Amino acid sequence: MHRHLITLALLTASALPPFTGVSGPPSAAAADRPGSDGVGIRPAEVPADARSDPRARRHIVDHLSPGAVVHRRIEVSNTSDVPVRVALYAAAAAIDRGMFSVSDGRTPNELSAWTSIGPRVLSLGPHSRSPATVTVAVPGRAAAGERYAVIWAETAGEAPYDGAGEVNRVGIRMYLSVGPGGGPPTDFTVDSLTARRTREGRPVVLARVRNTGGRALDLSGDLRLTEGPGGVRAGPFGVVLGTTLAPGGSDDVTVPLDDGVPDGPWQALLRLRSGTARHAARATILFPHDAGTAAAVPAETDTRQTVLAAALALGVAGLGATLLRRGRRPAARR
Repeated sequence: MHRHLITLALLTASALPPFTGVSGPPSAAAADRPGSDGVGIRPAEVPADARSDPRARRHIVDHLSPGAVVHRRIEVSNTSDVPVRVALYAAAAAIDRGMFSVSDGRTPNELSAWTSIGPRVLSLGPHSRSPATVTVAVPGRAAAGERYAVIWAETAGEAPYDGAGEVNRVGIRMYLSVGPGGGPPTDFTVDSLTARRTREGRPVVLARVRNTGGRALDLSGDLRLTEGPGGVRAGPFGVVLGTTLAPGGSDDVTVPLDDGVPDGPWQALLRLRSGTARHAARATILFPHDAGTAAAVPAETDTRQTVLAAALALGVAGLGATLLRRGRRPAARR
């Protein structure tokens, strides 16, 4: 039996770093760039009802009723100078401990069993690309809920003299919600902010986020600090990307800060987003002076941005209605 050296790569949202939030077998390396042999894969279309969701440009994000069948076009590319043979298949994935986790090899799960890809093998010349179609057929008795899988594009190199071959694969995440009617809402809360210092003394903020919606979350965002010692400000500091939460799940989102940030106190404003869901949270935080210690405080959800956006939308709609009324000429009297 040949030993295989597995190299994994999974395309993530453009805001996400290489393969953060996705775990593979112990020997796996990962990135959101093409594999070492120059093979890439991406969705070639976005469903009409998901066009407002930035994740749908990088992943397959769908909501289907039991018994429904859907076809999604993807594109596989070869950016190398040599021809490659690419196998396409679906395999299992899950969300575990705040990470989108992929299984080893061709491990199946419920969603991958519902998924087929045509063609299953592509022969790509140098610097070429080719389309393929992903078909998902949901059984009529499928239970409601969200499932996860990956569409893999895999290449295998020739085995050298010692019998060890190298397998490279890049993939597209699949998020499929099953249930009647429209898709479930995407929403979350920020329950607390924890100011802590690592063992090395670096200041870090941990935000405890709870998924209160019916879709998985891929969280990104930033933290700003104001009203610090002497009235100073700091930030924005980007969150460590890759935290993925299943519906009903909760975990910490990490924001590392610069080493020189004073203890505080600070007024902290954390802005997080996942797809079309965006929330901000405020809290007064104080970093502990000693390394390896932490202090948690409740976070207050900031709804002013949401209210302002709604007010602007209503204002624009009202202005449009006024202009329409003004633009109409009164009917001539007879």
